Amino acid sequence: MELDILEKANTKDVKALLREKVLRLKKERNAYIVAHNYQNYEVQEVADILGDSLALSKATIGTGYDLIVFCGVDFMAESAKILNPEKMVILPVREADCPMALMVTAERLREKKKEFPDAAVVCYVNSSAEVKAESDIACTSANAIQIIKSLPNKQIIFVPDKNLGHYAQRFCPEKEIILWQGFCTTHIRITAQDVINAKIKFPGAPFIVHPECPPDVIDQADHVCSTSGFSPYIAKSKADTFIIGTEVGMIFKLKKDHPTKRFVMPTEQFVCQTMKMTTLGWVAHALETLEHQIEIPEPIRVKAEKTLRRMMDISGDHPNAAIASY
Repeated sequence: MELDILEKANTKDVKALLREKVLRLKKERNAYIVAHNYQNYEVQEVADILGDSLALSKATIGTGYDLIVFCGVDFMAESAKILNPEKMVILPVREADCPMALMVTAERLREKKKEFPDAAVVCYVNSSAEVKAESDIACTSANAIQIIKSLPNKQIIFVPDKNLGHYAQRFCPEKEIILWQGFCTTHIRITAQDVINAKIKFPGAPFIVHPECPPDVIDQADHVCSTSGFSPYIAKSKADTFIIGTEVGMIFKLKKDHPTKRFVMPTEQFVCQTMKMTTLGWVAHALETLEHQIEIPEPIRVKAEKTLRRMMDISGDHPNAAIASY
């Protein structure tokens, strides 16, 4: 934290000063701040747009901004760079990686492809640029089923999330989905018993769950959706209390969207530590120093872009389409 902020801390809240600095630098840099739904609340407050990973990357296409500050984890900033090669894209905290994305590498995927030469490779967007470049098509948690069904291949190598792949398999019995043994280290922490206990404590409260959760947890769900599906479901429901089956940062947006509703977590373990690395101070630092810039070798970027755009073509989600579709 800078000396000027520390010196003023006695008279004004430090976070308020940091917020002022971020807003000033954002204007000076002609920057566009995007923040994932799982980010710290104060980071979400200064963002130009909130959403899930791919929707945010798409929202940056065609804007007049010179700089994109991606408040999320590494693969998300990479996706923004893949789709915006002419823009400077910054990840405020270099160490903010995604443990699930690290569970698959391009080298290991190439070996798996040799085992199943007739299989199509579907990669979840929660994967590195190198893995996307080795894949046939990408998917999100919202369109995974649609993407898998669209492919002529009977065999599908699905990377890296075994839980999302298992969920998609329920709706694609005609396909043999070869599951990679990766998982979200946050969503894996919830148990079916956590949900049962929450339902006992809050009778009648719908349980909305992200498909990265384990299968027996999904079995307890009233609704399964990506993060962008939570708010629309709540808007249509007559319930006043909801059990939220995803990372705790989601509560901030839900409270803003539905101020009269109550949201409860089934477990205190729903915290993504790497998402929470990005603070208001790091956003200010990134805007001031332009650290850390995302760079992707052009041959890898071009292949990864094809993987993403094939998905967009099939799902009908083109740049600047409604973010709520994700």
